[in-house]
Amino acid sequence: MKEFQLSRLVDMEDPQAILDEVKHIVSMLFSDFDCAMLDRVFTDIVRLFRGKYPGYAACQTQYHDLKHTTDTFLAMARLIHGAMLKGANFTREQVLLGLLCALMHDTGYIPRLDDEANKTMPRGLTDIGRSIAFTERYCSDNDLPAQIFKHSSAIVTCTDLSADISTIQFASGEIEMLGKLLAAADLLGQMADRTYLEKLLFLFYEFRDGGVMGYENELDLLRKTRDFYARIEERIAKDLSGVDKYMRYHFKARWNLDRDLYKQAVEKHITYLKFILRHHQKDYRKHLRRGGLVRSLQERTR
Repeated sequence: MKEFQLSRLVDMEDPQAILDEVKHIVSMLFSDFDCAMLDRVFTDIVRLFRGKYPGYAACQTQYHDLKHTTDTFLAMARLIHGAMLKGANFTREQVLLGLLCALMHDTGYIPRLDDEANKTMPRGLTDIGRSIAFTERYCSDNDLPAQIFKHSSAIVTCTDLSADISTIQFASGEIEMLGKLLAAADLLGQMADRTYLEKLLFLFYEFRDGGVMGYENELDLLRKTRDFYARIEERIAKDLSGVDKYMRYHFKARWNLDRDLYKQAVEKHITYLKFILRHHQKDYRKHLRRGGLVRSLQERTR
């Protein structure tokens, strides 16, 4: 059987290619879907992360970066598609809301130029509240109808790993499902990234610079990622009601592939991580070669 890799279906390094794919997926659901708002917000989020949005500095984190946001955005579209194929009854407005929340969910990482508190905030630290605040500010600054982002706070809060989703007040079952889909898309998008293991090294420095305790060094974070994966599997299965199952229906309809390419990618990463930890703890960096990321990290940490 020919092996298909997730990273080869769409150029994941090209934001425009990802937007085009999301719009294609949406067109499979609603042939008359109006993508004007999606185009507008997507363009602004790309500008935001690249330091070209008025009043904001460029993204300073290399794990929670623009690519992570676009990865989450595409994963969200795929999950929504799969869920609707299996009977979820989202309206056009709810699909748009879910996709916009995916674009907004990590905007809290971007510092404001006129906010002294944010200027001095340790890099790597953020909270969901700052992303929600950006969403509300963006809506106001761009004279968008408030109802466009109605319920975005509850949906984005689901991406907080410390949040007890059972305590969140959702306006409807559809909004609750969108929240769970986004939480899953956030996790799957980052863990299925072709350079996930390499980017974990950058995550260690985000944690260190942000004062996040619990990791002694890069290798310690790699070791603890094994346990993290088990916790994430449990969170998706229980707290998120197993919504990752919808990926398979998407790939079947879109690519005629009866499998979940996200699950396959994540499992390969974890298998390779275990191999490195078993055989190459002393020279683990030499075995993380994708994307030239470790080479750039070596220059930074010399």
